[in-house]
Amino acid sequence: MGKDAQGSGSAAANAAAGGHESSLFQTYARYPLSLVKGEGSWLWDDQGNKYLDFMAGLAVTNLGHAPVKVKEKLKAQLDELWHVSNLFHISGQEKAAALLTANTCADAVFFCNSGAEANEAAIKLARRYHQKVKGTGRYEIITFTQSFHGRTLATLTATGQDKVKEGFLPLPAGFLSVPLHDLPALEAAINDNTAAIMIEMVQAEGGVHPVEPEFLQAVTELCKQHGLLLIVDEVQTGMGRTGKLFAHEHYGIEPDIFTVAKGLGSGFPVGAMLGKGYLRDAFTAGSHGSTFGGTPLASAVVAATIEAMLEDNVPQRAAEAGEYLTAQLQEKLAGIPFVKSIRGKGLLIGIECAEPVGELVLEGQRRGLLFVTAGPNVIRLLPNLLVTREEIDQAVSILTDIIHAHTAVNQA
Repeated sequence: MGKDAQGSGSAAANAAAGGHESSLFQTYARYPLSLVKGEGSWLWDDQGNKYLDFMAGLAVTNLGHAPVKVKEKLKAQLDELWHVSNLFHISGQEKAAALLTANTCADAVFFCNSGAEANEAAIKLARRYHQKVKGTGRYEIITFTQSFHGRTLATLTATGQDKVKEGFLPLPAGFLSVPLHDLPALEAAINDNTAAIMIEMVQAEGGVHPVEPEFLQAVTELCKQHGLLLIVDEVQTGMGRTGKLFAHEHYGIEPDIFTVAKGLGSGFPVGAMLGKGYLRDAFTAGSHGSTFGGTPLASAVVAATIEAMLEDNVPQRAAEAGEYLTAQLQEKLAGIPFVKSIRGKGLLIGIECAEPVGELVLEGQRRGLLFVTAGPNVIRLLPNLLVTREEIDQAVSILTDIIHAHTAVNQA
């Protein structure tokens, strides 16, 4: 069948490509901006317009755009070696892994390319540990409604949101979601096939909901009681975002497995699955792999990102900036019925509103401020972790004006 018989594509695709049908699958509802340059907290589009970035590429550019220390290490590595197979020793990969284990409760690291791949590795490790090391047939992973764990078949099945599963049936077996903070439902879900419980410390995509400490403590106790592995998804909350290097540190727990991606490479695509030493016997040679996991380029960026965070005390700075941002929002937005609550940890902040906020996001772009949603009614703020107080004040001022204007129009 020829192209004419197939149809000419959507109007959005044609418009995005300047009147011509795009060669891209239209899997993204893109904003009408083309961003071409970034530095620190700022972005510029192809028309020369400047934007204060409170998205950070969805919690990716945690050190700001084009951080100097990371950029220098990447440039140096570009002159040396880009890629070799993981069939060889990669010294940079060993260094990056050592930095991660030295600064966390983990003992071993597997590098991959994304958060979804990191969560896939965590799921595989949990199953293989029970089946190959413990000698049981356990395979089921319990997750929570409104969670988000990725878009591969396994990780979208693990995700507790039906919207990401539409059209992908049949889904893989072995996943069950229960409501967050519903302890009786969790207890009832555990059975002889349960291998692990997988949880986010903050449900970022699901509305910016931090897990309650008492519930998390109960989860850890259930894992111990039933011999389950605790998997913490830190894809969005890791690398200083919440005011600690990893969000589970706020709760004083040590997960068996945890995952990270987004902020790990300062914008370079890389992910990692970290685990306790007793899990090494489950991931032996040939059990799992990734062609591009932990390349020399990726490893150099990871090491530089971690070193920069530690040298500049970035997690603590994020904690302080988050407290300031939250206080400013609470002061400026107090008494507005449209704003129902302000919540989050560190520089992962959600503003729950009384109605959908999509139009506010577009108005922010028109006024030079970039932010994103977390579900239809929640504004999500994700500035870089080195954001200044002056930049926070500017963002809060713009956002406050937008909300006041929106409220005034609706009341008119």
